[in-house]
Amino acid sequence: MKIIAMIPARYKASRFPAKLMQDLGGKPVITRTYEATVSTNLFDDVIVVTDSDIIYNEIVGIGGKAVMSKKEHECGSDRIAEAIEFMDIDIVVNVQGDEPFTEVESLQKLIDVFKTDNEKAIDLASLMVHITDEDEIKNPNTVKVIVDQQNFALYFSRSPIPYPRDKEIPVKYYKHKGVYAFRKDALMDFYRLPMLSLEASEKIECIRYLEYGKRIKMVETHVQGVEIDTPEDLERAKKLWK
Repeated sequence: MKIIAMIPARYKASRFPAKLMQDLGGKPVITRTYEATVSTNLFDDVIVVTDSDIIYNEIVGIGGKAVMSKKEHECGSDRIAEAIEFMDIDIVVNVQGDEPFTEVESLQKLIDVFKTDNEKAIDLASLMVHITDEDEIKNPNTVKVIVDQQNFALYFSRSPIPYPRDKEIPVKYYKHKGVYAFRKDALMDFYRLPMLSLEASEKIECIRYLEYGKRIKMVETHVQGVEIDTPEDLERAKKLWK
């Protein structure tokens, strides 16, 4: 089974432009993410896919692997799909470029899903982490996920799901971490299928898979990490790096 990691890296992020080139402990965020992913030793290859000469030159300059993609893509999955279309691989893991604290344990859990899926019933796998903070549960920047008894995703939302109508019933809330592992066929299907209304409304790309009947296995991790979406996140990351 050939497994590669792809790191989509867009330069002009809407909430925090050029965030991937911000300094984190003496190196850009994207370089920290690339090096962390390589150091897991889980992949046959690790490649940054970007629309930016600046990011491309940074990764190639440190001896890393990078490919240029078209400027316009709706999401990171589309950017990866364009890059892997003609590659001979089985599983591709999407590591977000703004996750410099990427670590072995969580990625290993994702890969293991496919090693035990003999029936090929799972199209993709992704990570979730239990959250209890009320502000985080209500925050629309935090994507929540609900799952069935076998931890297959039922829905993703920026709203708190499930809605706690009955306050007496204990409910666990899970935050979706944007790290995915795909079968190549499932990712190419995603690339070719048009966006539907639920995905367009929530602006959450994995909803497209659910709308077309794909099965997403969610894997619980206890590693929160720091996703760098805002300047405040970057400051938290700098403290954590020290």
